[in-house]
Amino acid sequence: MLNILWPIFIIISYIYALFSGNLEKVNNGIFESASSAVQLTITFFGTITLWCGIMQIAKDSSLSQKLSKLLKPLIKFIFPDVNENDAAHKEISLNIIANILGLGNASTPLGLKAMESLQEKNSSKNRLSDSMAMLVLINTASLQLIPTTVISIRASLNSSQPTNIILPVWIATFSAAFIAIVLGKLFIKFGK
Repeated sequence: MLNILWPIFIIISYIYALFSGNLEKVNNGIFESASSAVQLTITFFGTITLWCGIMQIAKDSSLSQKLSKLLKPLIKFIFPDVNENDAAHKEISLNIIANILGLGNASTPLGLKAMESLQEKNSSKNRLSDSMAMLVLINTASLQLIPTTVISIRASLNSSQPTNIILPVWIATFSAAFIAIVLGKLFIKFGK
C-alpha cells in the first residue's frame, strides 16, 4: 500500500510545485534532505554498531544469562506457555534486554528469531499464538531505559542536552508496556 501512496504523494507534490512556481524549492529540498539522511545514517551507524557490539558481548558472556535470570519471572508471567529451556525463551529474553537498552535496531532480528521459534510451536500456523501476540505488544511498547536512538538524533541535531529525553521516555515506555501487558492478558483471558 505504501508503495502506491508514496509515489502518488511525490507526483502530486511535483505537480503542485510546478503550478505554484516552487519547483526549484522542491528540488533543493530533495537534495538537502538526501544530504541530511546520509549524515543521520552515519550517526546512527556508529551508535548502532556500538550497541550491537555491546549486545554481542552480553550474548557471548554470562551477562545475558544473568539478565535473563532477572527477567525470568516477568517472562514466565507474560509468556506462560514458553518453557524456560526453549530457544524462544532465550530469544525473547535477549529481545527484551535489547529493547530495554534502547537498541531497537538490534532487537528487531532477535524479535524475529523469537517469533520464528514461537511459530514452530504454534499449533495453528495461520493464527498468532497468545505468546506471539504478547511479543508483538511488548515490542510495540518498546520499554527502554536508555533511548539511544533518540539521544543520537538529538545529539546529531546539536541539542545542548540530548539526554533530557530520558525521563519522558521512561514514563511513556513504562506506561505503554504496562498497559500493553494488562490489555493483552485481558484479551487473552476473555477473548477466547
